[in-house]
Amino acid sequence: MRVLCALIKRNTRLFFKDKGMFFTSLITPVILLVLYATFLGNVYRDSFLSALPPGLNLAEELINGCVGGQLVSSILAVSCVTVAFCSNLLMVQDRVNESRRDLTIAPVKSSTLAMGYYVSTLLSTLLICLAAAGIGLAYVAGMGWYMTAEDVLYLLLDVFLLVLFGTALSSLINFFLRTQGQISAVGTIVSSGYGFICGAYMPISQFSDGLQKVLLFLPGTYGTSLIRNHALRGVFAEMERQKFPAEIIRGIQDSIDCNLTFFGQPVETGTMYLILASTILVLIAAYVLLNVWLGKRAE
Repeated sequence: MRVLCALIKRNTRLFFKDKGMFFTSLITPVILLVLYATFLGNVYRDSFLSALPPGLNLAEELINGCVGGQLVSSILAVSCVTVAFCSNLLMVQDRVNESRRDLTIAPVKSSTLAMGYYVSTLLSTLLICLAAAGIGLAYVAGMGWYMTAEDVLYLLLDVFLLVLFGTALSSLINFFLRTQGQISAVGTIVSSGYGFICGAYMPISQFSDGLQKVLLFLPGTYGTSLIRNHALRGVFAEMERQKFPAEIIRGIQDSIDCNLTFFGQPVETGTMYLILASTILVLIAAYVLLNVWLGKRAE
């Protein structure tokens, strides 16, 4: 345990010492918030209003609250994974500059070395994503606040689980990287593509039926839905309080992926948590086993 703590401390210190790596990770959520609010805000607003029947008027604050919740949930769903890939670059850089070889010469188990990288990446990513969540909640408060303390706590739980997932996924993928070019290629692909396949940039309900079925096999889809449900629960509760028809509320929830169906069967919130948690455990186990079985050969 003492060796593991020393590795975590070493990796975390190096991450924050590398100003380029740290600031790249830190500004990613802020850039996403600006881009989303600038380019996707009107898209989300038009999509929301189009789901309403003609003649039904909503308070501007309620509309803004729905748009703000959808924007922030999308940003957090993406950031928890993309920031993890930025934070986890130290593992690859240690291979590139051969610092990892120095660590493996010491009597350190491969599994301990692997968990040292994982936990340090988790801590760094979690710190940045919690800061992003705070900025996002402040943005929602400015747009229209309908969240309860329970909603906020569940939202933070979702962020924590998605950071666990993003760190495990990045650790497993980055294990196979050996050059700076590979780092850049993977970072570009993840940054540009993950938001689409998890339903953050565009709700998967707007995709074709075939693509929807494929995306429902991906755990990131359920992470996005969890965050979106908790960010918007208060908005839908206010609609119910104002006696909005249940079918209209459900239609809005379906259009922004709050309600997911897997081959015709509704996916409950508990099932989403189970899928996400199971995936995290499988990814961590695979990452550790790869380090134990193939670590020496990879050096």
